[in-house]
Amino acid sequence: MGDGADYQALREDVGAVWLERDFVAVDGPDAVSFLQGQLSQDVNVEVGASAWAMVLQPQGKLDAFVRLWRQGEDRFVLDTDGGWGPAVVERLNRFKLRVKAEVGPLAWKCLALRGPRAHEVAGAAASPGTVVLGADWPGLAGADLVGEGPELPAGVRLCGPAAYQVARIEAGVPEMGREIDESTIPAEAGIVERSVSWTKGCYTGQELVARIDSRGGNVPRRLRGLVLGEGEVPPAGARVVAGEKDVGRVTSVGEPIEGRAPVALAYVGRAVEPPADVTVTWDGGSVLATVEPLPLVP
Repeated sequence: MGDGADYQALREDVGAVWLERDFVAVDGPDAVSFLQGQLSQDVNVEVGASAWAMVLQPQGKLDAFVRLWRQGEDRFVLDTDGGWGPAVVERLNRFKLRVKAEVGPLAWKCLALRGPRAHEVAGAAASPGTVVLGADWPGLAGADLVGEGPELPAGVRLCGPAAYQVARIEAGVPEMGREIDESTIPAEAGIVERSVSWTKGCYTGQELVARIDSRGGNVPRRLRGLVLGEGEVPPAGARVVAGEKDVGRVTSVGEPIEGRAPVALAYVGRAVEPPADVTVTWDGGSVLATVEPLPLVP
């Protein structure tokens, strides 16, 4: 059973969670032009501003979902979910031909603040060695304190990963390695709107993104929320069944929080219109569930 006090802090006040995030620095006189040709987002943001972007393969498959922060005129920092930083470094260096810019890992840490007071607390915690990056979720305010040594703000509850995962699932925020990998079509995960510039110049993988947009995002499946009924909590990879038809797969499952129904994320076929009653089944168990649109908590 998840920690109800942690969840309450994240939902009703402010809670802090140490996140596993990998950071990559891109530095040099060609940094802007190079990244402009490699990321789906327009990198010509003001110094100090951040934006979400995708790093795509030439055929449009997704290498990584990243946040871009412009540290200086010719220096950027990208961050992504823990364990995916080396892939970002390898991918960018592979396309770095006759480019005057260095790409390499950065030993930074991330303290995530989530909850209604996240921005207030983050603003007070900013310092010369700590950067505040926007991290709002649907239905939940957020900010990340990043740098070599961000510190826990005084009076803020340090929460465990279980409550954080429940809040993430409720918000419908996809995570690399769970909801996002190289087989993911970006429109399925709901990340296109916040990570693509439709007015910038050409970039690697642009053709597939543009083709999906021209079809109105009519993809075969979509990321949905599941509200689980009483019974065992399914594992990631469990099947979602409507009637007798296999219509999807579970990607993330939250630990039960006292007083709240367990929740999960799943990719579900577009023919299943929420709300819809389904069965989640796996070897050795099954549980009834309802497919709901995201976010689960408005």
